[in-house]
Parts: sequence; C-alpha cells; structure tokens
Amino acid sequence: MTRMLLATASAMVLSTGVAWAECSEDNWQDCAGKPWVDGDKMETPLGSQWWPNELWGAEDEAGSTNWYTKPEVVLRALAEADQGKVYKLGHEYNAKMPLFGTRQFVLRIPGTPTGGPFGANKIVWHDEFLSTEIGQVGTQFDGLGHIGVQIGRDGERDKMRWYNGHIESEFATATGLTKLGVEKLHPIVARGVLLDLAAARGVESMNKGECANMDDVRAALENQGMADFEFMEGDAILFRSGWESHWDDPAKFNDGEPGICMDVARWVAEEVKAGVTGGDSWAATDPVPYPGDDACVFCVHQYLQTRHGIVNQENLMLKQLADDGVYVFTYVYSPMPITGATGSAGAPVAID
Repeated sequence: MTRMLLATASAMVLSTGVAWAECSEDNWQDCAGKPWVDGDKMETPLGSQWWPNELWGAEDEAGSTNWYTKPEVVLRALAEADQGKVYKLGHEYNAKMPLFGTRQFVLRIPGTPTGGPFGANKIVWHDEFLSTEIGQVGTQFDGLGHIGVQIGRDGERDKMRWYNGHIESEFATATGLTKLGVEKLHPIVARGVLLDLAAARGVESMNKGECANMDDVRAALENQGMADFEFMEGDAILFRSGWESHWDDPAKFNDGEPGICMDVARWVAEEVKAGVTGGDSWAATDPVPYPGDDACVFCVHQYLQTRHGIVNQENLMLKQLADDGVYVFTYVYSPMPITGATGSAGAPVAID
C-alpha cells in the first residue's frame, strides 16, 4: 500500500506539469514509485527507513538465519531427507573460475612438502596458503555485512546504512566488521525448494538482463507438479535460471546475468518470509542489467538483504537437482564463522 502511495504521488506531480527530476544515481530522492522503493517517505534510496527489523528486533545481527533456531522449521526441513541421496551444490574453487570484478583466488603450498620429516616414522605434510576474498568468490554466501546503502554524500560513512540500520562508521574497520560479521549467523537447516525457471520457459538458460516474474514462478511450480505447494516461513528458495551452463566460460558468465524481478523479491520477503535465497548465477537473485531500468543496480540484493535481512547463496550447481526432478529437499549449510567477515565460502548440500 505504501509503495502504491509513492507511485500515486509521482503520477500526480507528473500530471500537474511540475518539473520532475529523473530517478538516477544523483537524484535518488526522485525514485518514488520505483519497484525497489518501500514506504511513504523517501528517507533513503530504498524509501522509508527499514530499521528496526520487524521480525527480529533492533539489536539483531542474524537476520533470516534466526528461523533455524526454531525446532519446527528444522524438523520440517529434516523430514524431506527420506531417500538418502546427497547432492553437493558447490563448485570447485580454483584460479580459473569466474570471478567478479578484480577479485582473485591464489593458492600456494609453502614448500613441497611444507614440513618434516620427523620421527622414526618420517612424517611429512602439506599446508596451504590462500589469498582471496574468502567470502565472495566461487560458490559464495552473502552475510548481512555485505550489502548496504549510501544515504548521504558519496563516501560519507556515517550516512551508510546496512541491515537493521547499522552505520558504516560504527562497525566497519580494516580488520573486520564489529557488527554483522558471519560469525553472528546461525547454521542453516532449511526445507529447500527449487524453482526451475529455465525449464518453465523451455530454454537451457535465461538470457542476461532477463528477470523472472511471479508468472514465471507459477509456471515453474505448475511444470514441476507443485501448483498447490504451500511455502512456509524459513524455506530456502533456490532459483535455477540455467546460467550455470556458462560456468566454464568466465567471460560469458561474468557478462551480465538473469535474475528475479522485484515482484518475486517481494513475494519471497513479505509472503513466504524465506530464510535463504540462492541461485546458479553470480548474484543469484539480480538480473544484470535490470530490464528497463538502469537506475536499479543490484536493487534486489538491497531489498532482500539490507531491508529484510535474508541471506543469499550464489553460484550454486542446481542442474543436478533439476535433472533428477528433486524440487523439495533438506538444505544444509553452515557459514564459516570468520569473525568480522562479510561472507563465506563452502559447499551447501541438498539431501533428498
């Protein structure tokens, strides 16, 4: 309703002939009525302020992973593991995998071997040294300190806000985050639900810059024989766009991606109240570019993570589940508890 009020106000101003600035990076105050905007005031680039979090309270740093402290949510998830088949959903990590921007992945073995021999048994061993953005490469998990919003002037750290309104200048340091680090998140044991959007559209892969809307979600459920499926709070919703098919071609994989439209993001957050989103592309949820609106740059990320505190799993291997017709399963993942980190590496598993 409040988003409709903003859209109506925008239309009224336009109809009166009053000059209207264009919604842009330099004029976010004039983005009222855009799909990612909530509330009845343009207090932030996302509309009304989003803190304190209505579900988890003003002091919360765990966001949607709080669902997995509830026994009924965990037991619902475990009930799906009735066939005994396990799927590894994470890609291998290596220097040739697609990497966003200037991120790097460098592994070295210090000495070959690193140590030994010692003792009469002549033990030797290997260690590894890894230099990388450990939470933001390969199959990666976004914690709640990863995505925020600049409200004031560019670079004004006390006007950058994150999940639950946390302020950049008060928690972000060169040696880690003092709030919203992944160590604050709970292990995830969720009922996983795969939505095969590519199959519903009859394509191997959606195209970059395409977004799936609620009609696509309903078509996917129908195609999977799940038209009457009842989603529940804490479910992990995984979107298969088919973009995984480009994983071995980093230039193609990184050159944009498909995702979900804002109506699907609202459904995920407001109706389902999901515990996790995930997908087979490098942002999992965001089409790049967002179709028909250059002003939206990862606005689905901001809506789900910053506003609603819903964690996100990227670069998943989902074709294997689709090939086997496994659409509902137990989804298990525990972020590496690196104090002050923005995200986590690691391969989640699905258990049928």
